[in-house]
Amino acid sequence: MHAFRWAVILIAIGLGTQAVKAEPVLIETALGQVELASNPEKVAVLDIAALDTLNALGVPIAGVPEQIYVDYLKDTGNTAEVVGSLFEPDFEAINALQPGLIVAGGRSSTKVDALSELAPTIDMTIWGDGLLDQAKARLRAYGVLFGKQDTARKLEADLVKAVNNVKAQTTDAGKALVVLTNGPKLSVYGAGSRFGWLHTELGIQPAIENVEATTHGEAISFEFIRDANPDWLIVIDRAAAIGQDATLAAETLNNKLIAETNAWKSGQVIYLDAAKVYIAAGGYQSLMGTLGDLSAAFAKSN
Repeated sequence: MHAFRWAVILIAIGLGTQAVKAEPVLIETALGQVELASNPEKVAVLDIAALDTLNALGVPIAGVPEQIYVDYLKDTGNTAEVVGSLFEPDFEAINALQPGLIVAGGRSSTKVDALSELAPTIDMTIWGDGLLDQAKARLRAYGVLFGKQDTARKLEADLVKAVNNVKAQTTDAGKALVVLTNGPKLSVYGAGSRFGWLHTELGIQPAIENVEATTHGEAISFEFIRDANPDWLIVIDRAAAIGQDATLAAETLNNKLIAETNAWKSGQVIYLDAAKVYIAAGGYQSLMGTLGDLSAAFAKSN
């Protein structure tokens, strides 16, 4: 009888071991397909967009950057270890954490090779045109990696619905200029830039063609905006995004030259949540918030 009981216990242990055994999965990253063990127990994340989407999926995070910037993710820092900044990982802290996976991207993508010496590391960068498609691809990849495919499908369906809603509103909305303020300095972004998806994927018509597609935008003057005369101004305050105490975008733009534009006269100036669109760009919650803000603004003009 005792032998029988031990046999049952050993079988149960064996089945339990098989149940928790990490099966390899193939996922798409910014650098192509990568094979990883599924459901890594400890995950260190060095990219805010990745942290955003993993948080939306309910994936526990063991390591985070020192500064998270977006309010809705700051609680993750209360239960996770600090493992460096967005630009400079703390290799000692990461080594002490012994993560099963490191997720890099964007500002930390240059450290992927070095981080790979400590643990399996993936580059999940999301950038520029095609941002929405990249965001959906990352969402699906995390769903597969962490066994949350059903949740990922539901979130993707909600995202597609939100995108289609904005696209329907922008069809006859007029032309827009995407402007980034940094204190008193101004830059404009067009198709092909880091914010180009606002035009190419949401159907917002650009007020100016052939804008220089640089990382920090094309530097412009107030006269440039007046002459472009957009129907809409979509404004991103970089200083606010990174927590700097600088002139607010609304103050910067409040002058006689900007007041001559159709956008200003019509009250069609959209101040996007800067941290969401500048720091966490491509993260699921960031996108849903930005799409919601855009939709609300366009709805007021109808």
